Amino acid sequence: MATDFDKTPRSTSPSSAWAPLRHRAFAVLWSATIVSNIGTWMNSVGAGWLMTSLAPSPTMVALVQAATTLPVFMLALPAGALADIVDRRRILLICQFGMCALVAVLALLVWREWVTAQVLLLFTFLLGAGKAVAAPAWQAVIPKLVPRDALQPAIALNSIGINVSRAIGPALAGLLIVTLGMAAPFAVDAVSFLAVVAALIWWNPPPSPPSMLPAERFSNAMRTGLRYARSSGPLRATLLRACAYLFFANAFWALLPLISRDSLQGEATLYGLLLAGVGVGAILGGLLLPSFKARLGSDQTVAIATGGTAIMTAVFAVASNVPIALAASVAFGMGWIAALASLAGSAQVALPDWVRARGLSVYMMVMFGSMTLGSIAWGQVADLYSIRISLLVAAAGALVVIPLVSGARLNQGESLDLSPSLHWPAPVVAGEIKPDRGPVMTTIEYQTDPADARAFVAALADLSHARRRAGAFAWGMFEDAAVPGRYLEYFMESSWVEHLRHHERVTVADRPIQDRVVAFHRGESAPHVTHYLAPESGR
Repeated sequence: MATDFDKTPRSTSPSSAWAPLRHRAFAVLWSATIVSNIGTWMNSVGAGWLMTSLAPSPTMVALVQAATTLPVFMLALPAGALADIVDRRRILLICQFGMCALVAVLALLVWREWVTAQVLLLFTFLLGAGKAVAAPAWQAVIPKLVPRDALQPAIALNSIGINVSRAIGPALAGLLIVTLGMAAPFAVDAVSFLAVVAALIWWNPPPSPPSMLPAERFSNAMRTGLRYARSSGPLRATLLRACAYLFFANAFWALLPLISRDSLQGEATLYGLLLAGVGVGAILGGLLLPSFKARLGSDQTVAIATGGTAIMTAVFAVASNVPIALAASVAFGMGWIAALASLAGSAQVALPDWVRARGLSVYMMVMFGSMTLGSIAWGQVADLYSIRISLLVAAAGALVVIPLVSGARLNQGESLDLSPSLHWPAPVVAGEIKPDRGPVMTTIEYQTDPADARAFVAALADLSHARRRAGAFAWGMFEDAAVPGRYLEYFMESSWVEHLRHHERVTVADRPIQDRVVAFHRGESAPHVTHYLAPESGR
């Protein structure tokens, strides 16, 4: 019998970095985002360069980068919850229209010379907020565009697209600033959003798997997303590696406008060329990434990329001529794309679809939070000492942290089947229960051989993580004082409908964990399951 899953893109062999382009929806949206991202990079160059004229201190210039990344840290989790409970295409369309209008107003203000440093930071922050709301939805739709075995190449190709834009946008922005004036890159950015709007209107996404349950409440969806991230070992490892890399690597991005203007004595055109060099390097790195990862694995790839970006950051600290700086930009871009694409791929494969946007929003919170702190920290160090000292300290820190986080392995979720197992039987109840009644406590009684106590308790502790990932806010186990080997496991959920969601969320990868626990049971029948509801008020 056909299901909605049958409408998912069919698997093809991802023999090259370009394999995802065989899927038409991915190709159309990918092409549209390249056009839009060219405008975004033009905006970024315009904002950074404009701030060097309005308020040329290292702290103020670094705050432009912070104003771009801080909204993602603040809004990613609510945006992720929204993207998991509301139509993702609708969110994306609203955000694209809103950002188009916002940048158009900024272009007008720049053209009329009404912009101050504070106004520029405000508009940069608001534009960052729009991107923050859209980002989890964008990331979550990628698995809808390609089959699972093409997911990693699709993520890498998505990053290549961003860096194609980085190679074109900054250089074009520098040219437009010199020839047409400071408002030109902002005006082009406003128009570029229309390419994504057209692609989203054309796209007809596959329907989500059917559910008989009502949509999650917004606040509860956020809490559930945080519980999943906290209880997912594969995602936690990815978050640690992302934090360790991005805090130090962002010194380059935060200080690049001042490196171009002060250290290299360049104009907006040079700044654009340096960013374009990063883009060219990222394109090359993205094309080479599949073969590197196949040979080295994600962990070694990210470690080498971290070392490479650290060395290039140090080169920028001492570079005094443009050719060396351009070569370092290309090399930095290769390391940057290798690290980010590997980290993003590890986050994607750690998440089932029901919590994908929320899990990716947590990843983005850590990612952009690290970048925001890095921008502020390295700007302050540059203010107190010098740009050179700030870059050298950041480079040294990146090298030191490589062995410290090596135990956090990436891509742990790649071998896990996170699709719903649907093997739990329907709960036995005496009558109809209101969906919002709760909290609910589920208990499971086990009778085990006392000689197996240590192994059983360890297996049950492993199961606790699966319970929490599926939405349980409390979990515990007790041993009967009168009957050796008799244990009671319990977990709690906020309402009856949340318990029913738990039934839908148990994955194929969770089932062996549960089976391992049940194998210790020595009773005459299966472990006894009981559901308890909090009494209704007035009864």
